[in-house]
Amino acid sequence: MFSFKLLKKDPLTNARAGKITTYHGEIATPAFIPVGTQATIKALTPEELKGLGAEIILCNTYHLYLRPGHTLIESLGGLHKFMHWDYPLLTDSGGYQVYSISANQKVSEEGITFKSHLDGSLHFLSPELCMEIQEALGADLVMCLDECIPYPSSPEYTLDSLTRTTRWAERCQKSNKSSDQTLFGIVQGGMYKELREKSVRELMDLNFDGYAIGGLSVGESTELMREMVGHTASLLPEGKPRYLMGVGTPEDLVEAVRQGIDLFDCVLPTRNARNGMLFTSSGKIVIKNAQHRSEDIPIDPQCTCYTCTHYSRAYLHHLFSAKEILSSRLNTLHNLAYYLTLMHTMRTAISEGTFTHFYQKFYTSRATSDSEPRGAC
Repeated sequence: MFSFKLLKKDPLTNARAGKITTYHGEIATPAFIPVGTQATIKALTPEELKGLGAEIILCNTYHLYLRPGHTLIESLGGLHKFMHWDYPLLTDSGGYQVYSISANQKVSEEGITFKSHLDGSLHFLSPELCMEIQEALGADLVMCLDECIPYPSSPEYTLDSLTRTTRWAERCQKSNKSSDQTLFGIVQGGMYKELREKSVRELMDLNFDGYAIGGLSVGESTELMREMVGHTASLLPEGKPRYLMGVGTPEDLVEAVRQGIDLFDCVLPTRNARNGMLFTSSGKIVIKNAQHRSEDIPIDPQCTCYTCTHYSRAYLHHLFSAKEILSSRLNTLHNLAYYLTLMHTMRTAISEGTFTHFYQKFYTSRATSDSEPRGAC
């Protein structure tokens, strides 16, 4: 059922527009994937997500394994039914969460031993269990188990980790039994171009249907991250989708689309919305700042989302200051609308052969603002 069709390439850059077909529907690329870690996009309903133009969302293997449990979700009809989402779903491997939030994790050839962040209980995640969990959840796009390493890491440690990740990928491939699921291999290699090249070669030998770029946005500079993205993307096969994991700001997305990336996920638009940071066509604003207390204008005059159509910055400032639940809802609606509209605009520009014009206009319109944290999920 899975297919990827490359529809148009920009003549002056590596930007490309395409279409992914899955059992639960199609995804126009380049696409941003909202992050629904625990089977929900915080503060929004599935109907609202569809209204914003979302065609796929991400749920987290690690979190759903710990709570409520993949076997329970499977017994209730799978993740699509459980969360009332009948469009495509992507599940990650859980490897990043083990690295970032679990205590006392220990990596071996067999897998990863870790303690739950919920209750301290001991667990073991192998490539085979990673596939078992994702098969039970029933996602359309699934990820191999990989090891996410800290930055900086030595070349020796990075090499050892990526070769183990390749061996895990082969085990995941052998364990992946569902014909309705598409398995992506995850490129590692830290910040070393020659190791990224080695990882790509090894994964391409296994011939996955899609390739993800992992191990970035873990503390390195923006410039280094973008250098690694561009180098890695140039090595991946043209006829298969390329997924950049855990990135990033609007600028990161624009630069990575320019380098040939098709899929993105990141917690920034939803997490920052709850913290009062809003994305606009001219930069970012922090709605709690006193300057917005009496502004009778929308977040972004160029935005047509529900929030910008009906509410002023002054009202949103009031909601955030009063810690009202509606603040999270309205801010999240806007930030996701901004991200999804940005991706739609880039797809249109690529299809019409005007991506370079879009690129120049995008940066011309950006106001000077504080640097934005990229934040992997």
